[in-house]
Amino acid sequence: MEFSDYLVQKNICSTRFSAGDPSLFQAWSSAYNLLHPASFTEQNKFIINKIRRKYPLKKE
Repeated sequence: MEFSDYLVQKNICSTRFSAGDPSLFQAWSSAYNLLHPASFTEQNKFIINKIRRKYPLKKE
């Protein structure tokens, strides 16, 4: 699974996230490529909720 697919699964808009906080987006993208998705989620569990609220994925 790609990082962009992971963000969709977590209801986070990747384009708004990358534009709004490029340094965190790049850090997460690099970390995601090194870790298993479950490990990444566990390490960033509380931050993911803040990012989800800040950059929600708009469903059509």
